[in-house]
Amino acid sequence: MAEQEGSELLATRRAKLERLRADGIDPFPHAYAGVTPISAVHAAHADLPAGEETEARYRVAGRLHARRGQGKMAFLDLDDRSGRIQLQAKVDVLGEDAMARLLDLDLGDIVGVEGVAFRSRRGELSLRVESFELLAKSLRPPPDKFHGLQDVETRFRHRELDLIANEESRDVFLARARVVSAIRAYLDEQGFVEVETPILQPLYGGAMARPFTTHHNALDRDLYLRIATELYLKRLIVGGLERVYEIGKNFRNEGISFKHNPEFTVVEWYEAFADYEDVMRRVEELLPRVAEAAGYEGEVDFTPPYRRVTLRDAIHEGTGIDVLELRNRDALAAAIAASGSDIPTDGLSWPELVDDLFSKVVEPTLVQPTFVIDFPKEISPLAKDHRSQPGLVERFEAFAGGMELANAFSELNDPDEQRARFEAQRRFADEGHEEAMPFDEAYLQALELGLPPTGGIGIGIDRLVMLLTGKRTIREVVLFPAMRD
Repeated sequence: MAEQEGSELLATRRAKLERLRADGIDPFPHAYAGVTPISAVHAAHADLPAGEETEARYRVAGRLHARRGQGKMAFLDLDDRSGRIQLQAKVDVLGEDAMARLLDLDLGDIVGVEGVAFRSRRGELSLRVESFELLAKSLRPPPDKFHGLQDVETRFRHRELDLIANEESRDVFLARARVVSAIRAYLDEQGFVEVETPILQPLYGGAMARPFTTHHNALDRDLYLRIATELYLKRLIVGGLERVYEIGKNFRNEGISFKHNPEFTVVEWYEAFADYEDVMRRVEELLPRVAEAAGYEGEVDFTPPYRRVTLRDAIHEGTGIDVLELRNRDALAAAIAASGSDIPTDGLSWPELVDDLFSKVVEPTLVQPTFVIDFPKEISPLAKDHRSQPGLVERFEAFAGGMELANAFSELNDPDEQRARFEAQRRFADEGHEEAMPFDEAYLQALELGLPPTGGIGIGIDRLVMLLTGKRTIREVVLFPAMRD
């Protein structure tokens, strides 16, 4: 029955389309000039008392959301990206033919309207319609205006319907845009240069992850979608750009979860003559600005300074296990089993056990902004040795809201040490670990030219937006997330 009703609605709308064309009306005109955002109309008359008229005339455009009344007077609601405004249509202003055409429009049609602003006796700012133009005929009905669009699968697969139906979804993606703008503004102010590095790469690197592989026909070679921008950005530091950043997509052929999407947006920046302490200070400067830009109101307090705790101490506080005392794979696996944790240990290396122990037990408890610092060298192949703690590197991860938001290093700039780290990763791969980092000779040759002391970081924008908009899954903050068939 519902399918039949849907077919009838589509047929009715198509019949209207054909009548418009038969009457010489273009249902899809090229433009509608001089449009004012609806929010600007509201702002211009914020102090107008109820029942007051104005002589201010505006042209607005958007999608018809609702209609009330028939005959000689009707009210319609018009939505654009910035808001909603009530339209008053009167037959003695428009004339009978125009009034009939206006009332024959369907909800969901995109319309341009010219009219005069006034505030109704009930206090609602409105436009008295003097003329209108159909800008795009909607051949499919919009989601039910009373119940919105509730089906999660439909919301994510057809984001356009979600944005039409749910003002909250529009607000999330507008907040996301402000977050990206705030990050870009901060880095530009600090003298960083925005750059673009290859997405299709002959060799992936910069993280421990499985790549997507594709094939270039003209070159007859396999290429990889980048898993990180790190190695190319550090080559630019070698080249003398000194402060660089990139905001863009990375791709990892991994599982999908509430905080993982196979393509995700990251900002990475690298700064010559800096270390991970300098990067931490920049994060403390940046995050409050970004939270303010997003209009964040939640339990996380982004006021610096942020707590700092070593990875060793964080795991010990959460589990009672000292991972540096148990630097043997079997000993650590036994300790995890004895702790009563349900973390599986079979087939996992010592670095993988450390990572699982931290991410599954400790990470969810880190609600307030926290820098977890000083990681074992085995799980940090691109980070510089700690200046005072043998076996550790100068690396931190930033957490808030129970999620990792950022990963940062004092960058390893000794080419011989980096070569040895790559060799260790090669052995790791030979043992069957698919996420081992590949050996990158081109990057090593760049390091041999001389990489100055450098601090670098990658911040996951999707997760940051999740936190700042109060969303519980990454699919709520990615416009078109990856979905199963």
